[in-house]
Amino acid sequence: MFLVKRFSILLIMAAVLVSILPAQTGRQLTPEESYLMDTMEVMIITQTARMSTRDQKLLALDYIGEAIERGNTNDEIRLTLEYLASEGRRTVARESGRLVNNFPDVRRRAARYLGVIGTEEARQSLIQIILYENEPMVIQEAIKSLGDIGVNVNNDTVEAIAWVVTRFDNLNPDNMMALATIDAFEKIAKSNNGLQSTAAIEMLLRISTGYYMTPVRERARQLLLELRTY
Repeated sequence: MFLVKRFSILLIMAAVLVSILPAQTGRQLTPEESYLMDTMEVMIITQTARMSTRDQKLLALDYIGEAIERGNTNDEIRLTLEYLASEGRRTVARESGRLVNNFPDVRRRAARYLGVIGTEEARQSLIQIILYENEPMVIQEAIKSLGDIGVNVNNDTVEAIAWVVTRFDNLNPDNMMALATIDAFEKIAKSNNGLQSTAAIEMLLRISTGYYMTPVRERARQLLLELRTY
């Protein structure tokens, strides 16, 4: 109990320091102050993310969003996002055999911020997310993020997306996931002068003729026509 209270006090002091430094008379921070601020901020984020409740993890994501807006994409932040994106899937906590850390909304927001960070490491993390995730809303967000990043090394991005959407297409077609896939494929095609992936084309054909809403099928047909112009 003493250690928990001591850590809480340190965390509060760090939060106060992070909030005070930028407000000091409007002057530009020295390199030492900037480093201290970033270090304290990362400590708050990583420790809050590893607390046990959903609300604490959402608070950590709030901190991450603010940090990213200011341009702080420290690698520890990316690693924390990867940790949060695996909560309840790869990182499992159980009490009396019951899963207690399945927070899809946490994983979805983590996937969104990985797309904003946009590094190669973030892209690889997003590919892993869509391969092991089972919640459609998380997969949809990860697909959107991959589209925003736009990188497609040896077709690894589009083929991973096609694989997971095919899995859902066979069992329970999801209109929102299909639409996210079409949008992602369109962005990736624009970033790479087209799509050179049979799997991606086959996926678009399946959507255009599958059990989806008419506007979704029509969007897939339109993209197939656009891809012919590259």
